Amino acid sequence: MSKGFFNVPVAKNEPIKSFAPGSPERIELKAMLNKLRSTEIELPMVIGGNDVFTDRKIRMFPPHEIKHTLGYYNQGDSSHVEMAIDSALAAKEDWKNLSWQHRASIFLKAADLLAGPYRAKINAATMLGQSKNAFQAEIDAACEMADFFRFGVQVMTDIYKIQPESAPGMWNYNEYRPLEGFVFALTPFNFTSIAGNLPAAPALMGNVVVWKPSKTAVYSAGVIMEVFKEAGLPDGVINLVFASGPVVADVVLTHKNFSGIHFTGSTAVFQSIWKTIGDNIYKYKSYPRIVGETGGKDFIFADNTVDPQTLAIAMLRGAFEYQGQKCSAASRAYVPKSIWAKTKELLGKEMATVKMGPPEDFTNFVNAVIDESSFDKLKGFIDQAKVDKDADVIFGGNCDKSVGYFIEPTVIVAKTPDYTTMVEELFGPVLTVFVYEDEKLDETLEILDNTSIYALTGAVLSQNRYNIEKITKRLDNAAGNFYINDKPTGAVVGQQPFGGARGSGTDDKAGSIFNFLRWTAIRTIKETFVPPVNYTYPSFQADKE
Repeated sequence: MSKGFFNVPVAKNEPIKSFAPGSPERIELKAMLNKLRSTEIELPMVIGGNDVFTDRKIRMFPPHEIKHTLGYYNQGDSSHVEMAIDSALAAKEDWKNLSWQHRASIFLKAADLLAGPYRAKINAATMLGQSKNAFQAEIDAACEMADFFRFGVQVMTDIYKIQPESAPGMWNYNEYRPLEGFVFALTPFNFTSIAGNLPAAPALMGNVVVWKPSKTAVYSAGVIMEVFKEAGLPDGVINLVFASGPVVADVVLTHKNFSGIHFTGSTAVFQSIWKTIGDNIYKYKSYPRIVGETGGKDFIFADNTVDPQTLAIAMLRGAFEYQGQKCSAASRAYVPKSIWAKTKELLGKEMATVKMGPPEDFTNFVNAVIDESSFDKLKGFIDQAKVDKDADVIFGGNCDKSVGYFIEPTVIVAKTPDYTTMVEELFGPVLTVFVYEDEKLDETLEILDNTSIYALTGAVLSQNRYNIEKITKRLDNAAGNFYINDKPTGAVVGQQPFGGARGSGTDDKAGSIFNFLRWTAIRTIKETFVPPVNYTYPSFQADKE
């Protein structure tokens, strides 16, 4: 076949649509919401390109309207996981041998499908299935997923261009192979884009994948598989299974051809997976790649030079967008005493205007949390804070699950820096503030750095450049993504590669070269043009008399 060195289209971030009243995208999205709401679907697993149905149907419903049925998905068991592994391995050789530009074309097409004909559907599915408002769905499901695919293609070619030097008489070059076996993608509910990227990134590098989405995000996962199929992804390259986590793990993590896991989820689950891999290490053909982004106890740290209105908005947006269910969401804030009264006043005024309700009403800023267990957990922390002597609930605190899982945006003031909601990951619309004495800034930084096991995101807000530098340096290990004079959320593919360390994961930076390198096995080849015909070297010659 014809050959060439191919330049891929330059990756650019997908522009975010406004969804302003009367805009075409708003009209289209509302029509799609009505269409999906009015149609009950039966969602199959997709294994080897085939729709797989079972006799166990699980109801799907919006978290904000629990009595409404979106449809049913087909719950699988261990036999379906084994089927998915077999299908992946059967597809491996053809996918591995497909020219890289054709792999690239599939995911570039998938990006254009998301940005075009599937935009309204992927956004609507995310709004209904995961209770995201239109803007949050747009920046996630349509734009960020398209960005992951486009920048992924660019990163893949950047990796292929990494080649060694060659000395005279020889040629050295690197080959980039997929891992030997299959990759397991275990994806979360909170970002549809992550659910798409975790199986796609290894697949783009030539790997085959078994993908298990969160049970609370299967509705949008079905749309992602539609996009993959229409983009031309061959059967068996990515296999979508709906089964319980322990059932899937028991099959996947004991299989000799398990070659890696791409994970986003809780720290406890990731640590359990890591331990299981360690226990089974002797079973595997190769040492598995373990890539994970887990929890966060993300912070905002302010000094006394910051504008209180700027701080109030950073706290509100950082803590309460998508109900605080972002790995990066601000969960704790450290505010100096001298500006706290004004900040509290301004934050209260802003929060009084926040509307809560279903995402189909575009005026609602806050929607429902994902499920009943999350609701009950959050309510428990809030109710405890209402009676604890070391905490005061100053805003919000109301909870109601009669219609949907609604937790009012809540601000707690902790009287001690180690109060439980300053330490524990809550994953909901709860922000805890610790008010520190202005002269104890350095001491408070020390407390912040040692309060939590996590190190995902954090922000410093200040107008003092000396303080900004000092705080940034002092907290260099406290966050993998650090923000200056901004909220600690909103990382954009290609601009702020995302990931943290400590208890927050392996810091492999999703969508970047650091992540994609984990999904390839490098073979270095050396060719000598004129091989030697004598085994000795000059040093072996005798000295001349």
